[in-house]
Amino acid sequence: MILFSSEIEFELKNRIKMNKLIIDAASDKIFLMIISNASIYNITHENTKINYEKLTIIINDFLSSKNIKITKISAIYINQGSGSFAGIRNSMSVVKAFNVAKNIDYYCYNLDDFKDEKDLSYENIPNLCKKYKIKKNLINPIYIS
Repeated sequence: MILFSSEIEFELKNRIKMNKLIIDAASDKIFLMIISNASIYNITHENTKINYEKLTIIINDFLSSKNIKITKISAIYINQGSGSFAGIRNSMSVVKAFNVAKNIDYYCYNLDDFKDEKDLSYENIPNLCKKYKIKKNLINPIYIS
């Protein structure tokens, strides 16, 4: 009986895959991507001071437009630079707040971490973070001076 219940629990966990959120505010655009079970969604916004100040609202609106609650995000992947100081600082603050408030793990990546990779598409970032053993919940930003 225990083996049977463990098998059901394993199957349910595999069927209920969580969503991943990618945030990149290091360049001239704020880029957001959701990778869910069968779909990938993305959106961009201008990289402006006004948008930095309402980054949480932008993220929540994006999630709501896809009928995804923040509690259904299992991990956040954030570009830690190099790039815009304000964009990196603000996006990391928002991600850290999600971590504290909702206990969502985050992974701070740098494209230089994956310099030998051919497929640097955003869709591949979670796999690359796993492959290169990017530590979760560790912030180490790289700013352009």
